[in-house]
Amino acid sequence: MKLTRREFVALGAASAFARQPDSDDVFFASITELNARLRKREFSSVELTKAFLDRLEKQGPQLNALALSMRKSALRTAKDADDEMKRERFRSVLQGIPFGAKDLFSVEGHVTTWGAKPFAEQRHNETAAVLEKLEKGRSVLIGKLSMIELAGGPSYSSASASLTGPCLNPWNRDYWAGGSSSGSAAAVAAGLVPFALGTETSGSIITPAAYCGITGLRPTFGLVSRSGAMALSPSLDKIGPMCRTAEDCGHILAAIAGGDRKDPGSAGKNFYYAPQFARPFQQLKIGYSPAEFEAASDSVRPVLKAALEVVRSFGAELVEKSLPEFPYGDAVSTLISAEAGYEFRELIESGRVNELADAQQIEGLKKGLDISAADYLKAKQAQLEITEAFSRLLYEVDVYLSPSRLSTANHAHQPFAQQKTGAGRSAIIPASNIAGVPALSVPCGFADGLPVGIQFLGPAFSENRLLSFGVEFQKRTNWHKQRPAG
Repeated sequence: MKLTRREFVALGAASAFARQPDSDDVFFASITELNARLRKREFSSVELTKAFLDRLEKQGPQLNALALSMRKSALRTAKDADDEMKRERFRSVLQGIPFGAKDLFSVEGHVTTWGAKPFAEQRHNETAAVLEKLEKGRSVLIGKLSMIELAGGPSYSSASASLTGPCLNPWNRDYWAGGSSSGSAAAVAAGLVPFALGTETSGSIITPAAYCGITGLRPTFGLVSRSGAMALSPSLDKIGPMCRTAEDCGHILAAIAGGDRKDPGSAGKNFYYAPQFARPFQQLKIGYSPAEFEAASDSVRPVLKAALEVVRSFGAELVEKSLPEFPYGDAVSTLISAEAGYEFRELIESGRVNELADAQQIEGLKKGLDISAADYLKAKQAQLEITEAFSRLLYEVDVYLSPSRLSTANHAHQPFAQQKTGAGRSAIIPASNIAGVPALSVPCGFADGLPVGIQFLGPAFSENRLLSFGVEFQKRTNWHKQRPAG
């Protein structure tokens, strides 16, 4: 049988991919690596998408990480991406790349559960702004990823507080993937998607990124539109990428950032990933608190100190700095409780709140309706004061370095209160979230067989600077290239 040139090229591309669908060099490749191979036509976006879909649909349920497969629409988008690339119409490095999104982002006509039983059949007539932007660039949404019910607000007692069950850590399935964006982190860590979108109100990007050994970027408050995403605490909610590398995070943020009149909290700013303009590290100051590193659990402490030495080797000046003294936890708790109570008042008043999986969360949501205006305004005033204090701190240094978490992941099947989690979480998580400043967590080693992360924080809209630190750290280490067994 004689093949046409088009059939021959297609067969050659399929054969090249057929040798690799189960290979780590595909499923654990960075976005830039995958994009280069797509442009060389080693395989098509349709072939790449099918391979990731098969892997996600098989392994996602094993980790309790998959909420909904998007196979039909994904293959349609992938075909569009292929058609454009055949015509040499190249949009960005994200073109034709599969990805997943936390199940609080609405997709028109599809179920969006918010991880909670009362919303198990919920559908919206709109698609979240971030997903529309990625679709416009021909990125391929292949699945909605699991999450803690209602993004964890105001509090919850165990990893089981989810419609899909506790999301398991790919490095050890006895442990949790961490935070309300656990499905996004687990899927990236296990090579089920090249990247995913998560959200953070108080730690839900940074924590699962650290627990799962991936790179997570929490952007400046207001930089990414939250239109079409479930609201938990409008004063604190942020959307960001969860990826293999810091460079990947930069490309994704460039695609999803931008002003949006539909989001009252939008900063009205765009973001352009411009690593070529990064200042030399020798001209920069890095603030850090030795006490934070000492506060880590016994097994994590030496890993964090080794990471600190890697950063020291950059040539920047390290300056000892301490966080300003504020009741960060109380202020964050009040804001989340009051605003979550308002956002979910219909759920609470109807009694359907009792359908949630976690008793502590049910009680917390009910109490949110009782927070007084005086207490809420007090918390808002504290937010202003904390933001100003952070501005002063980050004026004195260019970057602040901190542990992402002070201990490794929690057990997945025990209530948190019953676990000995060592030092747990430091004040930097609520402090930086209430101040609305960006942070980048990168993997920096292992303790007790589980990943450890370190984070770079900076002033508002300093994402390019943070990414330059992350890229340099990942040039000098290979922790981001490690892969869980299985």
